[in-house]
Amino acid sequence: MISYQPLFDTMLKKNITEYNLIYKQGLSANTIHRIKKGLPISTRTLDTLCFILDCEVEDILKHDKTQ
Repeated sequence: MISYQPLFDTMLKKNITEYNLIYKQGLSANTIHRIKKGLPISTRTLDTLCFILDCEVEDILKHDKTQ
């Protein structure tokens, strides 16, 4: 199962809020909702998040083999 916990950890480290992602960076609220629910997101969204947060893909998601 894919876990987006690293994204929230990265956001916390970089002091970036969901509000910032939606209203200042233009990410859709639906995308944030999908991430919070653990639903799939596109590679384009991953690329956008990497650009906004200045990070790597592994800083956004991880594969959790236990679930």
